[in-house]
Amino acid sequence: MTSYVLDACALVALLKGEDGAGEIDRLFQQATLGEAKLCISIVNLLEVYYGFVADIGLAETVDMMNSIGGTPLTVIETISQRVYHEAARIKGTYRRLSLADAVGIATAIEYAGVFVTSDHHELEVIEKKEYLKFFWFR
Repeated sequence: MTSYVLDACALVALLKGEDGAGEIDRLFQQATLGEAKLCISIVNLLEVYYGFVADIGLAETVDMMNSIGGTPLTVIETISQRVYHEAARIKGTYRRLSLADAVGIATAIEYAGVFVTSDHHELEVIEKKEYLKFFWFR
């Protein structure tokens, strides 16, 4: 079974109905059917959270984030030592990469998963140099 690790932009696309939302929705459907696993690092979820707080306010964001709890999305709430070290290696190697992306990528590596993102500009270089599968949703 394939594990998909969401970048913040993937969840934002779904929640805002942006381009590529249909592809993310299909991943959620697969997870609901038990055909895939779907997760997100707490660090990447934090990116989603603060972005919506800035856009729509705290109360509406809290309600929206609570609705995610009823989905098959697993929030990985801790950073293991392996993710900690791998994220540091990735961030140190690719200095322009955000720390959150480094944690998300390290999480995907830890779970032998596929990193779901649309951030071609920042991440295509990593796809070419690291042992990690990417799912580009737009």
